[in-house]
This record gives sequence, structure tokens and C-alpha cells, in this order.
Amino acid sequence: MKALFIGGTGTISMAIVRRLAEDPAWEVWLLNRGNRNTELPDGVHQLICDISDEEAAAKKLEGMSFDVVGEFIGFTVEQVERDYRLFKDKTKQYIYISSASAYNKPAASYVITEGTTLTNPHWEYSRNKIACEEYLMKKYREEGFPVTIVRPSHTYDERNVPLGVHGKKGFYQVIKRMMEGKPVIIQGDGSSLWTLTFNKDFAVGYTGLMGNRHAIGEAFQITGDETLTWDQIYQTIADALGVELKAYHVSSEFLSAVGDKYGFDFEGSLTGDKSVSVVFDNRKLKRLVPDMRTTVRFDQGVRIALDYVLSHPECQVEDPEFDQWCDRVIDALEEAKKNI
Repeated sequence: MKALFIGGTGTISMAIVRRLAEDPAWEVWLLNRGNRNTELPDGVHQLICDISDEEAAAKKLEGMSFDVVGEFIGFTVEQVERDYRLFKDKTKQYIYISSASAYNKPAASYVITEGTTLTNPHWEYSRNKIACEEYLMKKYREEGFPVTIVRPSHTYDERNVPLGVHGKKGFYQVIKRMMEGKPVIIQGDGSSLWTLTFNKDFAVGYTGLMGNRHAIGEAFQITGDETLTWDQIYQTIADALGVELKAYHVSSEFLSAVGDKYGFDFEGSLTGDKSVSVVFDNRKLKRLVPDMRTTVRFDQGVRIALDYVLSHPECQVEDPEFDQWCDRVIDALEEAKKNI
């Protein structure tokens, strides 16, 4: 079978490509601009092209067809409309990566299923994902376009340490604060529930849907089975670093208010997503992919990530602006406590 991935070198997609590269049943193609392609396994075929140049992409794809096309970098309706034009006659299955942040939070039940309402007034990213899903499912209902929707939650790999609150340059400054003995900000009181998934586990669920006739016209959330509080997540990171966790709890509403003028979109990422307890019911996926389960617990995955990050200087991207912002927030709140 023949698969084409649009992108294919990101946190989620790289694990899928690596898994399929070891499977003789699949021939794997990537369409991307060539970034990170040096890390690809042997045997992966490449079409070097910017898919936003639709005419150039159409020329690259001329005469080709696929059993599966996977879209990993489609964030707007305009992008999936382009994909429809490019692939409507070239694939037997089009798998679109949406997002679990599209679910209404807080939902009527903290247990999330694929039937949970999709709405997010706090985050444009999520609203765009919902609009993409609606467009693709309309094409399925009206024309039989063979779409499968996949909704990941918080998926990470060896290059990333998952956090709730960080700056625009990513996670590393929080890790650095931990190692320096500084307090780190955790949204809320740290007791809300969250689910983290290592990308190798995610790849099992995704590849199990590929070429699966029962997945056409359906949506599936793909997450691990392990649920932790945010305090447990940060404590696990500190334990892996061998340092004391100095947690400083701040409400998501306050973080959104004071972060906005510095360009930190905490309303979207926190109020619209991570500040609410979420537990995923993955029974629908497991009916089609019985092998899907957590094989990399967070205490294991975070050690893999920290070992990689701390041995690769290019991953240690400091963010002094965010560091100073954290200090100002903490100092201001401590001063306010004295004056009450």
C-alpha cells in the first residue's frame, strides 16, 4: 500500500513515518519543503515542494495515486479546500489531523468521547480545526470524499517536554527555572486532570486507521490511557531532573489577563484547553485498533525527552522575556498577599 504524508517530519508525523518505514506492506512518500528530511529513515520517498503553491504541487503529483493521504499541517479551511482539489481523485482515504482542543470545555461530562460537542470560543486555532472538520465531512456526505478525522490531545516526543505554561519559545525556559531552583508557574491549583501521549504510542493508533474501511467518514481521538494532574506532571519532570519542584499556582484567568499584553495566548491554550480536567474515552478507536495502549508512561517518556534535550544544545532555547515575566507575576502576587 502507498501512503503520502503532507509534512511528515513533525512531532506526531515523524513517529508514524518511522513506524511505517519498518513495515514492508507500506511504501511511504512525503510532500514537504525538505526540512528535517535528513532524519528520515531509509526507504522513504520525497516530493520536495511547498504545498501552498498548489500549481507546483499538482505537477509533482501528476500521475500518482495513493491508498492514504495524511494531512498534518492543515490549519485553515482554505488549506483543506486545496487538499480536496489536489487529492479528490488520487486517494482512497484522506486522514486529517484535527485537535482535541476543539471539544467544548468544560463539557457536560469530564469524560470526552468523539460525540462531545465541538466548540471553543477561547481559541481561534481550535475554531479553525472545527471549520476544517465541517468542510471535510460535508464533502464526505455529499460526494463520498473518503475522509477520516483524527483528534490528538497533548502528544510529545524526545524533543519536547509537555507543560501547561510556557513562553513563545517553548518549554526549555521552564526546565531551566527548575534546574536553577526558581518557582515555576502552574495554572490553577494543579489538581485538574490531563492526558499526555508519547508519539510512538500515538503512531500505533494512527497507523491502525490507515487503509481501514471502517474508519472512513468517522472521527477518532487518539490519546494514551494515563491521566495525571498537572501537579503530578510537573513533579515527574522535577524528579527526572533530580531537583525540588517549587510550584507556584496561578489562576488561568489571571494568567490570560496579564499574559495578553506580552503576546502569550493563555486564554486559548489554558482557558480553552489545559485548565479543564479531561479524560478521554478511547473505546471507539480500540474497537478498530486493539493494539492501541500506553507503552511509554509519562515518567518514562519525560526521561527520554530530557536526556535528548539536555544532550542537544540546539534544543535548549532560552526565553529571557518569559523568564522575567514569570518573576514579575510571582513578585506582584506575593506583594499583593502582604497588602491584603
